[in-house]
Amino acid sequence: MEQARGERARTVAESAQDHVDGERLRRAIAQLAAFGGREDGGVSRQTLTDIDLQARRHLVERARALGCEVRIDEAANLYFRRPGEQDLPPVLTGSHVDTQPVGGKLDGAYGVLAGLELVEALNDAKVRTARPVEVVCWTNEEGSRFGPGCMGSSAFVDPARLPAYRAAVDGDQVTFGEALDRALQQMADVPRRAMKQPLAGFVELHIEQGPVLERAGVALGVVTGIQSVRWYAVKARGVAAHAGTTPMEVRADAMAACIEVAHRLQAEAAKAAGSGLRLTLGRWVVSPNSINTIPGEVEFTVDARCVDEQVLARFDAGLRTIVAGHAWRGRMELQPLFARAPTRFPQAMLDVMAQACQRASRIAGKPSPIELTSGAFHDAMYLADHCPTAMIFVPSKDGLSHNAAEETAHEDLVLGARALAHAVGWLASA
Repeated sequence: MEQARGERARTVAESAQDHVDGERLRRAIAQLAAFGGREDGGVSRQTLTDIDLQARRHLVERARALGCEVRIDEAANLYFRRPGEQDLPPVLTGSHVDTQPVGGKLDGAYGVLAGLELVEALNDAKVRTARPVEVVCWTNEEGSRFGPGCMGSSAFVDPARLPAYRAAVDGDQVTFGEALDRALQQMADVPRRAMKQPLAGFVELHIEQGPVLERAGVALGVVTGIQSVRWYAVKARGVAAHAGTTPMEVRADAMAACIEVAHRLQAEAAKAAGSGLRLTLGRWVVSPNSINTIPGEVEFTVDARCVDEQVLARFDAGLRTIVAGHAWRGRMELQPLFARAPTRFPQAMLDVMAQACQRASRIAGKPSPIELTSGAFHDAMYLADHCPTAMIFVPSKDGLSHNAAEETAHEDLVLGARALAHAVGWLASA
């Protein structure tokens, strides 16, 4: 029985992989990129805006044309279901289609479209999977309009998060709840479904958004996990005063204090460079932000990431010591904003991904896939708390993403779709 099931899984996986159509995938990417497309080749499609809702409707109609059952949940996550022979927990794949204010046509969208190409490949191969296969389009992965990111996937895993998310406000003072209700109203023809439903597994295909695969000359990467992260805000309160009349020795300059702390943090990060620590001081807010006024209040953010949680724990201790011990005429405080331990995908899922990527690479005459860790957040980070989860990466040209110049060679995109088809076909049939 076990041998027969394994043989069937292999047959389904290889049939799905072999029926992926590269030109069909190219057209699908171009069609979706038209929603929010820019003259520079980038895409601007922030979550739950009019253009995002139009793109979602496009996906719904395409999924229906493929024979999928379409559902939506309270977080406006969309699910496109290809029924299986048995009503078992499905194998889920997909990603998101929202972008940064200026993004590319692949980040997130590629994973959704490759999932729909998988459905078409299964249809073309005329094979049934034992389990249903579902393609998901998660809501607000980017977090660029409403924070935090990954709202849809994290609410799916823990619906208790949704009420707090609904209170988030964008730059125009629109709440996420208001945008969500509008989206659900526009999808009134799509039946509702509950969140936190059982899943047999989740596979997310994504562009790497970094330089590792390109530098290695490899087209496919098996992602072993997602590195740990900690976010903070450092706030300094001094005294705003006249830039021309206040002597240097009596100033309580919040900007000068923050710059000194920032230099010390960069020095600490340089000492830990061999450990893989990555430090970013990303957002600065200066008040009153006037050319002839000494800054009275300054806030900046700290983003620290590493595969090794112990390295981040040491950085945390050092950061607290630096902030608490900084001597000046004002006050400084540290506010932790977010922390996430490393995500590690299970070995059984990694083995399935490796098998899928190996076959795709071999047939295409490409080098064998490598293993790597994701430096960026993904919806898979939250799904890993709910079900067996894995990711596959394809290269990003020059490591660029969140940028109109984001690009991946089309042959690599096709290879990734073929690896995904094999992996999901196997999981849905084994």
